[in-house]
Amino acid sequence: MRPFAYERAVSAEDALNRHTDDTQYLGGGTNLVDLMRLGVATPARLVDVARLPYDRIEHRADGGLVIGAAVRNSDLAADLGVRDDHPLLAQAVLAGASGQIRNQATVGGNLLQRTRCPYFQDVTKPCNKREPGTGCPAVHGDNENMAILDHSPHCVATHPSDMAVALTALDARVRVRHPGGEDVVPLARLYRSPGDDPSRDTTLRPGDLITAVEVPARLDMPARYRKVRERASFAFALVSAAVALDVADGTVRDCRIALGGVAHRPWRAHRAEDALRGRPATEASYRAAAEVELAAAEPLSGNAYKVTLAVNVITAALAGLGEDA
Repeated sequence: MRPFAYERAVSAEDALNRHTDDTQYLGGGTNLVDLMRLGVATPARLVDVARLPYDRIEHRADGGLVIGAAVRNSDLAADLGVRDDHPLLAQAVLAGASGQIRNQATVGGNLLQRTRCPYFQDVTKPCNKREPGTGCPAVHGDNENMAILDHSPHCVATHPSDMAVALTALDARVRVRHPGGEDVVPLARLYRSPGDDPSRDTTLRPGDLITAVEVPARLDMPARYRKVRERASFAFALVSAAVALDVADGTVRDCRIALGGVAHRPWRAHRAEDALRGRPATEASYRAAAEVELAAAEPLSGNAYKVTLAVNVITAALAGLGEDA
């Protein structure tokens, strides 16, 4: 057993003051505590931030949301305003984990959960994300569930959050407290590509504290989250898609497409979106747009199937919305 100290912060300022190089913030603990049991995470001190006053969901008149970082995932998914104005977000949250875990997990913790790459979680194996410079055996090893987009020779892991995929499609932003004040960071800039330093998942600096997520005004178009996984519950995405579609007179006026399970970060499919706007709202158009996005894929030895799967998931999700439009 590895000893560690536990402290409970009473305010954001108190949390920032308590943070040191060997400290980690504790939200719901559903990922961090597992990593501590495995020996992957070895903080000397945990500062509990789950009881800070960020456990509310603020609803704005235009349907926008301010979601406190300490809101439990189950409370977010059950909120009537979220279900009515942002069903895409509620669907994505409900697609993640089990009911018991969603009751414990927090929004802030969900965004910062670590990859479930088996090499990262096995301390007997090399892993650049866990121990920089030791290598990435997944590049030529067990890589059927790894990334097909934006990976590097140093890391091919994927980001596991379903919620983050929906928030990426919704253009959400996160509020980040730090000793110098507060920043508001677009979610697209929160996560980073692995590059030559995959040990860092995000652009946050040590000690930065996420306090809330801002979701813009409600989308004026139908949206849906679709997830393909190895079993019907409690499994991470092989490929998932958060999509929204605005169709008028049989033509796509606007769309949003974000993918999960394919990259080191939630993946906004901008090329597919650009290819689809102004095109006929048909399954052929949806598939063609998906193929434009996946043309940049670089599958590994065991996961070429994900390219076809991603095209099919995007096409099916958009086609389902097209039928509703």
